[in-house]
Amino acid sequence: MVALGPGGLDLAATLRPKLPGAEVHGLKGRAEEGADVVFDEVAAHVRDLFGRSRPVVGICAAGILIRALAPLLSDKRQEPPVVAVSANGGSVVPLLGGHRGANRLALAIAEATSGHAAVTTAGDVRLGLALDDPPPGWRVDNPDAAKDIMAALLAGDPVGLKVEAGDAGWITESGAAFAETA
Repeated sequence: MVALGPGGLDLAATLRPKLPGAEVHGLKGRAEEGADVVFDEVAAHVRDLFGRSRPVVGICAAGILIRALAPLLSDKRQEPPVVAVSANGGSVVPLLGGHRGANRLALAIAEATSGHAAVTTAGDVRLGLALDDPPPGWRVDNPDAAKDIMAALLAGDPVGLKVEAGDAGWITESGAAFAETA
């Protein structure tokens, strides 16, 4: 969690026990007390975390994160989660890596703060489903096909589903249309 001022540090301290493994990164001269890591320059530090595939939770304006990371954006399937959180925790916005953990992270933060997670990915919003971000124990064999399959499901086109083992409730209970035979 990247805090830029005392309010951000307070929120980070509240969130830390609810986000296992989270570190608090505080801006030198403004948000040092209780921070695990102190940094000098916001954009450079955020870019460094992102470049090392570390999830970034910025307790700051979304624009700060967007401007810092814009030059690094390339492959959404490789980018770590990036979430912007308002200083009061009321607004939680997954900016990047929605299906690489940002949506789940935003929902967890919003639950902890009684805030609102502004999840905008269509599959999550309409079906409660993200094929390219399956629950633990599941994996996507062909991630390149996930986009076209989700587009078909969102359009209401029936898609074949073949479950060879395990409980596929996370898919079958989504409300998506599945064909009778795969």
